[in-house]
Amino acid sequence: MYLEILTPEKKIFEGDVTIATFPGENGSFQVMDNHAPLIGLLKEGVVEYKSSKTASENLVITGGVVEVLKNKVILLADGVK
Repeated sequence: MYLEILTPEKKIFEGDVTIATFPGENGSFQVMDNHAPLIGLLKEGVVEYKSSKTASENLVITGGVVEVLKNKVILLADGVK
């Protein structure tokens, strides 16, 4: 699936990943290939994503919104730490 991580200032990441974990308002959740469509609110916490070519990468966000639709995931982060 394709993941984009954006803040108001810049694009943080763009590329194919196999799994992504987000700090949801009601607990963390994971998204994998062909996930059902969803929009979720995120709280401050760690976003973890992994591509087939690299090890897991972590990013701490201050909150935001994530959208999953047609194997594309867009994370609009309020900010990163």
